[in-house]
Amino acid sequence: MIRENQTFLNRLNVLSDAALIYLMIPIAYWLRFRVLHGTENVTLASYLRIGVIIMLAELFTYAVRGVYQTTRVVRIRTKVMRLLEANAFVALLLLAYLFLDHEEHYSRLLLAIFFILSTGAVICKHVVIRKALRTLRKRGRNLKHVLLIGGGNSARRYLDTIQKDRELGYHILGYIARRQGAGLSVPYFGGYEALENVLERKRPDEVISAIERDDFDQTPHIIACCEKAGVKLSIIPFYIDYMPAHPQFDDLNGIPLLNIRRIPLDNYGNAVVKRAIDIVGALVMLLALSPLMLVCAVGVKLSSPGPVLFRQERIGKDKKPFTMYKFRSLVVNTASETAWSKKTDERRTGFGAWMRRCSVDELPQLFNVLCGDMSLVGPRPEIPYFVNRFKEDIPLYMVRHQVRPGITGWAQIHGYRGDTPIRERVEHDIWYIENWSLWLDIRILLETLFRGQFLNDEESAPKASGSARTKQNI
Repeated sequence: MIRENQTFLNRLNVLSDAALIYLMIPIAYWLRFRVLHGTENVTLASYLRIGVIIMLAELFTYAVRGVYQTTRVVRIRTKVMRLLEANAFVALLLLAYLFLDHEEHYSRLLLAIFFILSTGAVICKHVVIRKALRTLRKRGRNLKHVLLIGGGNSARRYLDTIQKDRELGYHILGYIARRQGAGLSVPYFGGYEALENVLERKRPDEVISAIERDDFDQTPHIIACCEKAGVKLSIIPFYIDYMPAHPQFDDLNGIPLLNIRRIPLDNYGNAVVKRAIDIVGALVMLLALSPLMLVCAVGVKLSSPGPVLFRQERIGKDKKPFTMYKFRSLVVNTASETAWSKKTDERRTGFGAWMRRCSVDELPQLFNVLCGDMSLVGPRPEIPYFVNRFKEDIPLYMVRHQVRPGITGWAQIHGYRGDTPIRERVEHDIWYIENWSLWLDIRILLETLFRGQFLNDEESAPKASGSARTKQNI
């Protein structure tokens, strides 16, 4: 059913987008010249003619950005961002054309209204369709039937993930493995020699190969059977625990090389954008918060003997040490190099407890951001004592040092700060590093400002533990 109707549904999706986009032209015209009473220099017919070009350009850009890909695992937020980026790109192209062609008759306000309306309409349509499809799938409709190959840990993890999220609409027909595996709650169809016959009888929409290392020699047989049957095959590598969320491949004269640890911020353009936002954001915040910082400096000085700023060596990007600044919230002591501060910490001053509760003790780290030692958003830096301790015990711990540490981060807005489980914190940090985007940084900053910054330590206790890879839909 999925294979037979997918082409039709995709075409219907494209045509409905085209209709919505084109419909916004007369609506924008009516709003601009009838509601706002503007001067008409160009007729509606002229706008409708140029609207055809705009509509085709937007549909083409949607296709290039992957909006019409039929994968079920793409988050709706990702699709919305692709739509926004595509429409912004087309709008900039149109404005550039009008400027270079010295075309002054078309109303810029009308075009602005059009792009706002068309973008909102298309986004609303895609969101409604996504929610409707998820509701149908949850009720057992519009299912994609999958044959699972493998009976080990990888197969169990895949099966558990699919069964926990019924809205994805995957139905596991059964599995094939060398022997019947324990813990798999779907029918067993036999060994690898039965694969060709099972594909012919069950006609799955997709095959998922999740074989273990000992069965890797069966891969050519699995590929050959799926290609003969014309069935899509996806492979879960047995070394999945060591792979990033978005693996990338390099080409060495036809030899594909899997890059295990390439991250979005390895891209020079992404790194420049993030650094520019750090500098501008830090300057703006320093100017806006300078009165509060002055109050904090005076309060620290009056609360207990000692310096206003607390300086501590932390480990930053590329494992380089740097001096991190905070307003001093504790009495001067010698335990700060090997201990986290807790809610009941007797070393805190009264004013320091207030600063910790409101997180304003972190404000001097804006100077660290300007110096390039830190970023506004990233994994929290640790002192050398804990880095040397955790790198031996926590998998992928040192990956955190491939990016600049941050004042706030993905782990912090989920409650992992201070004296909280380091393993879960690292999982969140790794997910952030592998899935970085400008939108994600903005979201973290907003959540820190409106929610996380005003939590006290008790309210910031860690949530239920689990893999950070499962938290990407939060």
